[in-house]
Amino acid sequence: MTQATLDTALQSLDTANFTSLACKECGEEYPAAATHVCEFCFGPLEVKYDYEKIKQKVSRETIEAGPNSIWRYKEFLPVATDNPIDVGTGMTPLLRANRLARRLGLKELYIKNDAVNMPTLSFKDRVVSVALTRAKELGFSTVSCASTGNLANSTAAIAPMPD
Repeated sequence: MTQATLDTALQSLDTANFTSLACKECGEEYPAAATHVCEFCFGPLEVKYDYEKIKQKVSRETIEAGPNSIWRYKEFLPVATDNPIDVGTGMTPLLRANRLARRLGLKELYIKNDAVNMPTLSFKDRVVSVALTRAKELGFSTVSCASTGNLANSTAAIAPMPD
């Protein structure tokens, strides 16, 4: 990563609700930059959130007033921008599954129907929208992925066109 990209990543933390990345295995902390694996144990890195900051910003009303997409939950996502790549992803319906609930001995059971997610009808659209928004924040202009299907479709559909 270039110093300019690291500087951009660190500057974005001024408005972000996350503070750093932490190794899921050993707990080693890293700046919230474009890195994904611990250099000590090779464990995956997870976002560390500032829950007090989120608590001050979020209410049921602020969520309901948000856009009709995953971006109404922006405060819980690892991005700082107020200008995400929003293609209408999310807000897929919960379907009540009465017969399956009875069979499993449950009072109620709902199943999320991501077969109607936009733009590619895949659950991968959510993660790609967030990942590409963060990549844009970090100054990246080119993206790629390794995929056998849904991830590649989502990436191609959501990736912004070059300027």
